[in-house]
Amino acid sequence: MAEYGPLESEDGTQHFVIEAMRPAKDHFVVRFTGVDDRDAAEKLTNLKLYVSRDRLPPIEEQETYYHADLVGLAAMTPDRAPLGTVTAIHNFGAGDIVEITPEGEGTALMLPFTDATVPEIDIDAGRMVVVPPEVTE
Repeated sequence: MAEYGPLESEDGTQHFVIEAMRPAKDHFVVRFTGVDDRDAAEKLTNLKLYVSRDRLPPIEEQETYYHADLVGLAAMTPDRAPLGTVTAIHNFGAGDIVEITPEGEGTALMLPFTDATVPEIDIDAGRMVVVPPEVTE
């Protein structure tokens, strides 16, 4: 992670250089340059940190994407009927979920991000083909 350069706060006003990092059970323990004591570290609790997209390495594996490249894509059915816009990719522990917000009013769709549900992604065309589940009454 350190090779990506300084991490930034969401608003870009704070920058953090990783001085040391080690894996823990299900997370990393990091020491930042200039954060010298426990009180200073506690003030950063729950601060979201970001790396600028342009500093990330290119993806060389087919059908592998950065979430940031998927958010904003137009979601449509296989017959090209619009479903909405991809607004997030979530992972709550059981696999990725794609969130699609419909145009206008309506409840966001939360669908499994699998080959069966999302058979086609075309970043250059700005679209994702989605097979919505059958609705039964």
